[in-house]
Amino acid sequence: MAGYIIRRAISRRNLFRLPTSALSVCENSPVKLCTSDDSSRVYTLPTMPNFIIESRRAFAKGRKSKDEGGVSTIEVPTNVGPNIKASALSQMESAIAALSVELSKLRTGRASPGMLDHIIVETGGVKMPLNRIALVSVLDPKTLSVNPYDPETLKQLENAIVSSPLGLNPKTDGERLIAVIPPLTKEHMQAMNKLVTKSCEETRQSIRRARQKAMDAIKKLNSTLPKDDIKRLEKEVDDLTKKFIKSAEDVCKAKEKEISQG
Repeated sequence: MAGYIIRRAISRRNLFRLPTSALSVCENSPVKLCTSDDSSRVYTLPTMPNFIIESRRAFAKGRKSKDEGGVSTIEVPTNVGPNIKASALSQMESAIAALSVELSKLRTGRASPGMLDHIIVETGGVKMPLNRIALVSVLDPKTLSVNPYDPETLKQLENAIVSSPLGLNPKTDGERLIAVIPPLTKEHMQAMNKLVTKSCEETRQSIRRARQKAMDAIKKLNSTLPKDDIKRLEKEVDDLTKKFIKSAEDVCKAKEKEISQG
């Protein structure tokens, strides 16, 4: 009977119920047990596995940290700030790239290979960008050469260029086309400048949208990041915004200058 009482006392469930201090004291300590016949027997508790004591301590520590203030702490990845900034940077770079492509479509008085890139040519029932089926090069500041990869597409290339709003009339020269860039009229210059202004404003809006997305993401970190880190991130995003808006404006000014020079 006494042995049964001892086994019950040191069972795993009861050991977890004991205070840690009691576990530490009882370990390998002799225990005197009085039986019904008033005889006394001494028992020694077995060695207490360290993992039980450590588990009790870890559980108590975790419970304490969760109960403080009634709110458990949320760990934020250390790279969340750089990721927000990198995302904004990528979107702003894409806006500038799209602006450059759009401005390259506008005809000025100078020959540029990119001015034909946006023209779509239909050949064999398939529509493709001109720069996919022909090589465009500059012969001189006023002349373009269009060399098709397949001479059979020469006529389709010519029709597509004539149908474009560029006002070009290429002539066949063997297996290539020669397109002379006519001088811009005053009306054409004004129309081109309006398009440049419109493209510039659309790019500014795209950059500002990227900024707003970044700022919204940063606001969600207000409860998890120090205020100094929040302010630093906001300033970095603002600096990026100013930098790319200035870059867009510089690109547009350069295009307007090119147009004005005819």
